Amino acid sequence: MDHPTTEAILETPSMPARPVASSMDGFLASIEKRAFRMAEIALQHREDALDAVQDAMFRLARHYHNHPSEEWTPLFWSILRRRITDQYRRRKVRSIMIGWLPPSSRHQQTATTVWEPASRDPGPAQRHADDMALLRLSEAIRSLPRRQAEAFMLRILEGLNVAVTAQAMGCSQGSVKTHLSRALHALRKQLEDRS
Repeated sequence: MDHPTTEAILETPSMPARPVASSMDGFLASIEKRAFRMAEIALQHREDALDAVQDAMFRLARHYHNHPSEEWTPLFWSILRRRITDQYRRRKVRSIMIGWLPPSSRHQQTATTVWEPASRDPGPAQRHADDMALLRLSEAIRSLPRRQAEAFMLRILEGLNVAVTAQAMGCSQGSVKTHLSRALHALRKQLEDRS
């Protein structure tokens, strides 16, 4: 995914470019693939996920580049979570509008899963097994309630601590623990049932 540099984002006709630490670019580069995977799992649509991540990166770089770098992680995940929620709302409005159209003018969009396992040049059989395991996990995450999925992805997949996750989700640390516990229980049950 290509994203503009922080300097390009901040440069608008009405505002001259401000000097920005290159660490913002490094932060965005380090987080973009994980954020995209997370958004795609949540939204189940590649282009919507791409839009959400790019918008979150743009907003972080534009509005929070002067904040200490320790604040960027919870700020970014909080912004991305809100962008994903906005996409859900847009879809709801779209689905209402599409529901009014005659069946011949409707079209279906397909979702693709792009959560790739780490590449260590495994053989074809191992790559297939890894792909199937990740596909099952992605499907299981998608079946969770949204807040449980967010808690699981931020805590387990992203590795954020409880405090940062709570800040990103806009809830208490106790809520994060509850959502995560329920998510882990549901995922364990689903994945065991499919084995």
